[in-house]
Amino acid sequence: MDENRIMPRRRAEIERATKETRIRIALDLDGTGVYDVKTGIGFLDHMLEQLARHGLIDLTVRAEGDLHIDGHHTTEDTGIAIGQAVALALGDRRGIVRYGHAYVPMDETLSRVALDFSGRPYLIWKVEFTRDRLGDLDTELFREWFQAFAQAGGLTLHVETLYGLNNHHIVESCFKALARALRTAVAIDPRTAGSIPSTKGTLGGSL
Repeated sequence: MDENRIMPRRRAEIERATKETRIRIALDLDGTGVYDVKTGIGFLDHMLEQLARHGLIDLTVRAEGDLHIDGHHTTEDTGIAIGQAVALALGDRRGIVRYGHAYVPMDETLSRVALDFSGRPYLIWKVEFTRDRLGDLDTELFREWFQAFAQAGGLTLHVETLYGLNNHHIVESCFKALARALRTAVAIDPRTAGSIPSTKGTLGGSL
């Protein structure tokens, strides 16, 4: 492969509309971490900003949801839409590193994320909270976001907080670890000559 060949930017736009939410995503995997996020849920905005900044993903999010009920639909559907955008931007996943992992400390907390863009969605979630809410968001909804993201993005995703006390630190370290693991996994590996990183010749399905 010509190392001087200019690779096309991996961008995607997704619009998702249901009776519960309206979501628009614009994403560039080869960005610099520029973000413009508005979901109507302050804490979720903060976490998606961390995902963009530390993953070097340019990310625009506009979400309108039934927040008069609760934050569930907006949180879950945002995870779905961002996962769909990542999958669309990656295409057939040719030339990517595929695997990524990261340990992220945040004061007294340490979290670990490992992932594989296998095309086989799966989530392992080993994160516990001692509070029911952070800001205006139920803490149980963070698992829903990661589940939705993994399912829509077609990746195997393991998230674990090894130890920690502060619930804000726990969540934020998980999102930052995801960002760093994504940054590794979606990078183009110059040694693969643009091939699909699988002995099957494809990344997807259950084969």
